[in-house]
Amino acid sequence: MGRWRPPAEKSSPYITPEGYRALEKELAALWVKRKGVNEALSAAAAEGDRSENAEYIYRKKQQAEIDRRIRYLQKRTPDLKLVDQVGSTEKVFFGAWVELEVDDLELEYRIVGSDETDAVRNFISVDSPLAKGLLGKPLDAEVKVNIGGTDKFYTILGIRYK
Repeated sequence: MGRWRPPAEKSSPYITPEGYRALEKELAALWVKRKGVNEALSAAAAEGDRSENAEYIYRKKQQAEIDRRIRYLQKRTPDLKLVDQVGSTEKVFFGAWVELEVDDLELEYRIVGSDETDAVRNFISVDSPLAKGLLGKPLDAEVKVNIGGTDKFYTILGIRYK
């Protein structure tokens, strides 16, 4: 059995200004970190036999991870489209904080780009089923979203930006 799998659906190119700044900051930090890893790699390589040198092997893997992330960010950031806040609290648009009610439980999510998602901060991707169901809907609307084969009904209680 091979490792081939069909390509994933391409994520949307939208990002908030804060998210774009965070990616730029991450890229700059990765270049600094890479320099330190390269110095440690050189020191580990100078110790002799590389095949049994755990420090050398670890630093090579660390360097590869950093390089992979740098390549991804360098390829991804030019294609991103910054979306400023719309500001209308009448309908849900990209960047909105949306207060919802589902099963007598109140939740709040922010709709952001796929590169900004963060479950801890309640940032959901614009490509997620919930966000797709919410976009363009007005305040007090009831939205039906199929998640994992189950239909859930969300009521929009509030919309805000910032």
